[in-house]
Amino acid sequence: MQESSGSLEGRSKASTKASNRQIILLLGGFVLGMFGFGYALVPLYDLICEVTGLNGASGSLSQPSEVKLAAPTDREVTLQFVTTINGVDHWTLTPPAPSMKVRPGEMYQVDFRAVNLTGETRVAQATPSVAPWAAGKYLNKTECFCFTQQPFTPGESRDLGLTFVVDPALPDHIDTLTLSYTFFDATNLAAR
Repeated sequence: MQESSGSLEGRSKASTKASNRQIILLLGGFVLGMFGFGYALVPLYDLICEVTGLNGASGSLSQPSEVKLAAPTDREVTLQFVTTINGVDHWTLTPPAPSMKVRPGEMYQVDFRAVNLTGETRVAQATPSVAPWAAGKYLNKTECFCFTQQPFTPGESRDLGLTFVVDPALPDHIDTLTLSYTFFDATNLAAR
């Protein structure tokens, strides 16, 4: 009787060791998979935003010469401007107007007014977003203060330019776009 009990105990230990190895391999694979997913997450997110216009990612052109303007249409759409200051209130950012009527295919230039409210040299950065998200790829900025960080001297106030065109291919059911900028203090980022 003791002999069969000992052999059962030996088989049980061997079975437990094999089970433990499987669990360790499974958990190790899970950890490696999560690491790979985390590593690929930012490029995947950027790609999804670019393709779908998700998160208000809008078409951005760095060189005006790249713009292939289609003939302006008679259609008018409303472009609303919204600004938000993120974090501390070191800044003001004022749009040229709450909204404006634009004709798809026509180039527009507007200025936002930014003020450094501190007595220190600061650097600001703007992050754009377009709503509805499906319209993001139809709002093309050829020149934008959001492309670069903006250094300001103490108390400085200046106009920040935006040149854009709404693509005539904008779906007919979209008659209002909202261009939103989040303005934040990037002084510490610029120092790196």
